[in-house]
Amino acid sequence: MNEAVRLFEGRIIENLKSNGHSELTAAHINLTRNLDEDGTRLTELARRASLTKQSMSELVDQVEQTGLIEKRRDPSDGRAKLVCFTEKGLEWLEAFHESLEVAEKEMRDELGSAMVDLMIEVLGKYVESQAAEMKGHQ
Repeated sequence: MNEAVRLFEGRIIENLKSNGHSELTAAHINLTRNLDEDGTRLTELARRASLTKQSMSELVDQVEQTGLIEKRRDPSDGRAKLVCFTEKGLEWLEAFHESLEVAEKEMRDELGSAMVDLMIEVLGKYVESQAAEMKGHQ
């Protein structure tokens, strides 16, 4: 399963690069996939990505150097910072979504839409069951 995810994400990155977006690597995608369009606190990004706060902070610093994201003051807590997409980052996000659609279409062409729909359904049920189990352990 890990190899399938690696290949799928690789296709997304290849498509991004072929469309002029070579700013990020697969590691950086782990940050952007967990970043809300209106901004997310670093601690929440780390939690969503299953990374330490320090590791996520390093990713944020790296991606911030590309100009795709920036840290802003959190209006609900002046001591906290939000990680937010910049205007350039929102354009990149749109290209990312388009590349994701291309990769999914390629998968559907290769495996058939019924198989991909089934995989999405079954994996969704797995995620739900694991989330419920984790909630029960809290």
